[in-house]
Amino acid sequence: MLPQTEQLPKMLLSVAGEPFAAHQLRWLAAQGVRRVVLAIGHLGGMIEDYVSDGSAFALDVAYSRDGDRHLGTGGALRNAVTEHDLHGPVLTLYGDSYVTLDVREVVRSYERVGLPALMVVYRNDDRLEPSNASFDGRLVRYDKRRLASEVTYDCIDDGLSIIHAEMIRRLPADSPVDLADEQSAWSREGQLAGHEAQDRYYEIGSPNGLAELDRHLRSSG
Repeated sequence: MLPQTEQLPKMLLSVAGEPFAAHQLRWLAAQGVRRVVLAIGHLGGMIEDYVSDGSAFALDVAYSRDGDRHLGTGGALRNAVTEHDLHGPVLTLYGDSYVTLDVREVVRSYERVGLPALMVVYRNDDRLEPSNASFDGRLVRYDKRRLASEVTYDCIDDGLSIIHAEMIRRLPADSPVDLADEQSAWSREGQLAGHEAQDRYYEIGSPNGLAELDRHLRSSG
């Protein structure tokens, strides 16, 4: 999203007349979420100034900051869990993803399957972006890099997962960690379940993605 994100963090890009953060946080509140920890890095102070304590969105918002060292998505998640002493299942959502599902259904799937981690996937067949997951009622494999040539990748992760805090705490602490790489390893080990979303997700990681979300939000009111 350069050059826009040189001076503005991605979460504050304007979508349907408001910063993206407003849409995402209001959606979380409507799903019954009450406590949010935002893991912030690049220009994160601007996000803090806008979101503040979250009360404007009916949420209790706290922050976990990368600081001078880039931690990667997994490292940022680990910091958020340890700094704020989170326990039990943690709902994780990428800061540029907008999903349109019922979180309660995802929670029920997580509780039913009994594995420490669950990823929401959407049947994509390479339409929105290259698919990176194989799902046949269970998550056969997740691999963002599609290294396993014998696997048919028919789904894509939509940015929302549930991961037990103790699994997050075990992520490496001495180097940047890509959460997608860890989830790929969990899928190979049989530790990552899947939940298939019926409706597509949206993302603001590209101009086309932002324009699609803008149209969706304006048409849905």
